[in-house]
Amino acid sequence: MTLLAEVVRASAAVAATSSRLAKIRLIAECLRALAPAEIEIALPWLSGDIRQGKLTLGYATLQAVMGQAAASASLTVADVDAAFQNLKTVKGKGSSAARQAQLGDLFGKATAAEQDFLLRLIVGELRQGALEGVMLEAVASAAELPAADIRRAATLAGGLPPVAHAALSGAGLDAFSIRLMQPVLPMLAQPAEDVAAALKDLGTALLEWKLDGARVQVHKSGSEVRVFTRNLNEVTSRVPEVLAAVKTIDADLILDGEAIALRADGRPHPFQVTMRRFGRKLDDEALRKELPLSVFFFDCLLRGDEPLVDLGARQRREVLAQALPSALLTPSLISSDLAQAEAFYADARAHGHEGLMAKALDAPYEAGRRGAGWLKVKSAHTLDLVVIGVEWGSGRRKGWLSNLHLGARDPSTGGFVMLGKTFKGLTDETLAWQTRELLARETRRDQWAVYVRPELVVEIAFNDVQQSSQYPGGMALRFARVKGYRPDKRAEEADTIDTVRRIFEAQS
Repeated sequence: MTLLAEVVRASAAVAATSSRLAKIRLIAECLRALAPAEIEIALPWLSGDIRQGKLTLGYATLQAVMGQAAASASLTVADVDAAFQNLKTVKGKGSSAARQAQLGDLFGKATAAEQDFLLRLIVGELRQGALEGVMLEAVASAAELPAADIRRAATLAGGLPPVAHAALSGAGLDAFSIRLMQPVLPMLAQPAEDVAAALKDLGTALLEWKLDGARVQVHKSGSEVRVFTRNLNEVTSRVPEVLAAVKTIDADLILDGEAIALRADGRPHPFQVTMRRFGRKLDDEALRKELPLSVFFFDCLLRGDEPLVDLGARQRREVLAQALPSALLTPSLISSDLAQAEAFYADARAHGHEGLMAKALDAPYEAGRRGAGWLKVKSAHTLDLVVIGVEWGSGRRKGWLSNLHLGARDPSTGGFVMLGKTFKGLTDETLAWQTRELLARETRRDQWAVYVRPELVVEIAFNDVQQSSQYPGGMALRFARVKGYRPDKRAEEADTIDTVRRIFEAQS
């Protein structure tokens, strides 16, 4: 059994070098030394994650157990994983004291270096520069397999840990393919400045209305239908309208689309209203009557037993049009003509939708990636950013956490680059919600702000990006305001500082 100390040493060595190749080598060496059962436990640790998800333990709670350290290493990888699992499952009356006792026991057995590692791992501040690309290449190196094969398997598996386990235990990657009832991470888009910029990049493109709904992936096998969110959570029981829409189709399919709540006149409700349908775990007939869902599909990943992800967007759209009635398809157009494309965009906006998607005709479906072959054009600039801190409000907002610190993801470090603050666009309901949620994620505070684990994604509208010496990225958002929180998105799906830089350069 592998000692935690071995993983801690590897983590420290990875953090101490800026060389990508050195990081890959160090992580690969660590992975090779693990037992098969330990791979899916320790691999997330090396990129700063825990396989159980967030343990929601406050910084003060953890600081309280940072007492006397063990003189020598005795904790194993399995010991720590079992402790994390227990902490995750303890709930109900007396759970706070029970968790404190369990934490005390775990930290009491850890050396000083192990305590520091565990603290930073639990609060989400373990920054080692071991990002997704580095981890993929490390697994490939450790398993002596092509990195492209590992990457493809990971996108189809919905994550790297099960792929690493299969590759390093000798089971191979055959199990990781497009299969019915096995959801895959959705392909994502990059922003474009406007319709002209999108056509300049792509030439003749497949244009589609961009709906501001909830992304859904629908798997249909015979009479069985299952529905998954963009985070691969199953929501079949919450969306009977989606099941009814596809149940009578005579084909086995994997479909990608948007579920959206529409008003009586066909115009969309705001995104947050649609998401009310996905926040209820119990069947709620009254809510379904109040907010019926419609579903519109724009892609097909599998038909029968034939995977389609390697085909171009035009071919996949043709398959989709053959399989589904037109009422279930997002409106689309293939064109390179700017006037025609702008009229199509204006029509989408006139119907109350966000804008349009522009897709390269030969672009494959890059599951889990923000591909250059998909561009999104919206009526106003928006970015999905992560809340990294927040300040207390004043006046009528006194007692609420109000002024949000906004961060863009930095792919080079795994951290977040602050782009400014905003308290605009927040309703009283949102203020109360974010105060509760952000305090639960607190890591520390000073006289000005509460700093939080970077977990909550918020969609921010803004006028433009301006040069700024106040923030480390040299840029700030002008007239930033909250459009709404995005509970359907993870922090690792937030927009990057590179995207912000492209918007800034395009303005110049």
